[in-house]
Amino acid sequence: MILSHSAVWSDCCPSVRSKHMMRSNSSVPISSWNARRELGVSSQRNVSVYASTAGERVGVVVEEEESSQLEVPSLKVFPGQAQPLGVSEVESGINFAIFSQNATAVTLCLVLQKRGEPNIDDQGMITLSLDPLANKTGDIWHICVEDLPRGDILYGYRVDGPRDWHQGHRFDIKNILIDPYAKLIEGRRVFGDASNKMSTFFGTYDLDSLTFDWGEDYKAPGIPEKDLVIYEMNVRAFTADKSSGLDPNIRGSYRGVIEKIPHLVELGINAVELLPVFEFDEMEFQRRPNPRDHMINTWGYSTVNFFAPMSRYASNGGGPLNASREFKEMVKAFHNVGIEVILDVVYNHTNEADDEYPYTTSFRGIDNKVYYMVDLNNKAQLLNYSGCGNTLNCNHPVVMELILDSLRHWVLHYHVDGFRFDLASVLCRGTDGSPLDAPPLIRAIAKDTILSRSKIIAEPWDCGGLYLVGRFPNWDRWAEWNGMYRDDVRRFIKGDCGVKGRFATRIAGSADLYKVHKRKPYHSVNFVIAHDGFTLYDLVSYNNKHNEANGEGGNDGCNDNFSWNCGFEGETSDMNVKALRSRQMKNYHLALMISQGTPMMLMGDEYGHTRHGNNNSYGHDTALNHFQWGQNDVTWHEDNWDNYESKFIAFTLRDENDGHVYVAFNAHDYFVEAVIPTPPGERQWYRVVDTNLDSPDDIVPEGVPGIGDMYNIAPYSSILLEAKPKMV
Repeated sequence: MILSHSAVWSDCCPSVRSKHMMRSNSSVPISSWNARRELGVSSQRNVSVYASTAGERVGVVVEEEESSQLEVPSLKVFPGQAQPLGVSEVESGINFAIFSQNATAVTLCLVLQKRGEPNIDDQGMITLSLDPLANKTGDIWHICVEDLPRGDILYGYRVDGPRDWHQGHRFDIKNILIDPYAKLIEGRRVFGDASNKMSTFFGTYDLDSLTFDWGEDYKAPGIPEKDLVIYEMNVRAFTADKSSGLDPNIRGSYRGVIEKIPHLVELGINAVELLPVFEFDEMEFQRRPNPRDHMINTWGYSTVNFFAPMSRYASNGGGPLNASREFKEMVKAFHNVGIEVILDVVYNHTNEADDEYPYTTSFRGIDNKVYYMVDLNNKAQLLNYSGCGNTLNCNHPVVMELILDSLRHWVLHYHVDGFRFDLASVLCRGTDGSPLDAPPLIRAIAKDTILSRSKIIAEPWDCGGLYLVGRFPNWDRWAEWNGMYRDDVRRFIKGDCGVKGRFATRIAGSADLYKVHKRKPYHSVNFVIAHDGFTLYDLVSYNNKHNEANGEGGNDGCNDNFSWNCGFEGETSDMNVKALRSRQMKNYHLALMISQGTPMMLMGDEYGHTRHGNNNSYGHDTALNHFQWGQNDVTWHEDNWDNYESKFIAFTLRDENDGHVYVAFNAHDYFVEAVIPTPPGERQWYRVVDTNLDSPDDIVPEGVPGIGDMYNIAPYSSILLEAKPKMV
């Protein structure tokens, strides 16, 4: 976890009051709305809205018209309804509803953008001020607008309320805030675009698109928990590198992941655990001068919104609608090959940082005292159990329902199969931060009907010292990241004394932790390596972390890594050290795969990815995190490198279009029976070369089919096989 510091948004769209409020003796004012051209354009229209009763249609009267540069639509508004929260289509039009218990004024801000046009800075803005007498039910503010388009609308809120900081309030009418229930987020279109690092984010919606076609034969894999093999990966980092061989427009995107699914099938995993894919602001470190202002948040543990898929993971800067569709296409593609999708979700804190360097985008400005834990005994400072400046008030009834609605949304609309909850011990704290024996949110997730088939995995600790490995409130459903497994396996395999018994307990299913009530060994998610810490290669190559590139003087990242460099710190040409490291990596992986429980491996460990000793690489959108596909162009099938007498070698040259080539050389004076790997996709091996055969059979450019899974290679000869489509 990381501590996020960012600057406050500037006042980008100040509200303009109507000059007059038109009402008759029988009229009840509903709201006023004002349209203004931003960025210094002087033309504006002030418009008033009124109604005879709270239930009647609201009339629109244009009071002045100074220029035709801004075309204000003739909108009709109604009081609206309190449910559902967010944006919904009702008989009267488009309904907007937002919760704020402590607000005294709420204004809906609308931007009518041109279709497919991401630039929101030069658009006009319409503001609709909600009347607390007519547009409020309980603590929910609402309004219905009849004539809005069913898409291509950006929206946000200005919210005002008590200014008493010591009571926990952080209201500021200048900020335009994201609706917590926005299903799509519009803002910067290209990941890491420094020229737009100060972009404002708005909610948006789409009521025009057709329902996504999941396919007639589509079904989720439904893999039992006891059979899961999890691969932890980052969507962007998986294909962002040039070595992926993908079109630059789809590198680092959901579509890029789809292109590389065959690699995961070949690897043999059946579940991916995606690092955060909720909308986050990767440029947050660059909003003010600080030691980390050179970095980009590439891991994504800094949520802006809990419902919207990360829009900059859409291909070719496609924006939020494309991101939503492509995310579904990715899930469908995974499911079609029997791989489940688990999301790493961050409900313990948000992107809004702390009180020293706040970054107000949503919850803080809507109702800070409700959404965050505050210490009322210490000037209502934000409590920080996340290590990131704030802590979401997860067991407050309103926040709890927000989280449940978010989880249901990802299951119902995006068909995800489960969730891994970052710093889940935060979810076990009451509104004052104290630990709860039976946290309402944890129970509600376990018992929820819609979530009943979802995998639910806790990271059972937080940054406030609440360590619950083996003791996480579970209702016999929650699995846990087993941090004790990681530590004990690392210590034994690197050669520490006195841990043999603990190692045996871990590989046998950690009965000391999970043999209670109806819990099973698979409730232990076993891992040696995760995104946070050393890679597998670095675990056997470094005794110490090397985080200088992070800008924090090497003070960040964990110090207790239980690593061993095998005799030399970092890269080396010493063949003995390299051979030992190779064996140690195999030892770790073997232990992981034979242990009772659910194994999880990290993206890149299959080929020995290195971060050069950086064990906290969250801010590097570079090869430090990016999967290096170039290292996987060759797969070696003969690893008997240390055998001085060995004279046989075989390998596969991989092609991105599945046109792989298998090559073997036998320099022995006897036949070698070689195991031929399975050809990729719907292909079969064709023999192109066998130097043992007489001409013209020794070289057949078009290839000879019928190659099985074994090939007897003659002495002093070589073969070349090509993977080609099967003959019809």
